Amino acid sequence: CPNDCVASIARADCSVIGTWRDEIQINDAEVTKYAKGGNVDIVADVTSRCPTGCMSWNGKKLTIDDDNCVKCMHCINVMHHALRPGKDRGATILIGAKAPIIGGALLSSVFVPFLKMEEPYEDLKELTEAIWDLWGEHGNNRERVGEFIQRVGMGNFLEQIGLDPIPEMVIHPRTNPYIFFELGGDDEDDE
Repeated sequence: CPNDCVASIARADCSVIGTWRDEIQINDAEVTKYAKGGNVDIVADVTSRCPTGCMSWNGKKLTIDDDNCVKCMHCINVMHHALRPGKDRGATILIGAKAPIIGGALLSSVFVPFLKMEEPYEDLKELTEAIWDLWGEHGNNRERVGEFIQRVGMGNFLEQIGLDPIPEMVIHPRTNPYIFFELGGDDEDDE
């Protein structure tokens, strides 16, 4: 689940973390029990701690802006009887972490934000095989996947394995003010 209790985001070359892509399931009766029970202050313990501020509580109804939810699981962990992950479940694939004792650590980057996990898992197998083939052929001795991606660049890596870049893959905004692009491939009509 997105709790990532084993910290694979910080340690694993490739992480497969369960997630969902529809709305968080809300049981309004259970939310009311939490509010009246006194053990949970919904504003202080839940809505104000939401990293994107996508939740609000008006004293009677809990509302969630699911488009802005980052699925951190805090609200679900605090009110596990009232809130549940959505029903359209799958996995987020992250790549590139390492946690060595001596060298510099790397955190994973989102590689595939949502992959429907249904048997026989062909999409995951094809992605894994493409990564292994590229890394096995061009990786240096003792080089981890994250180090390989840093060396060749995420854009080149994605191009070689056949994935399109998406906004979730950006580690941080560009510090260079210039825009780089590849010539050709423009579908707009020339005027």
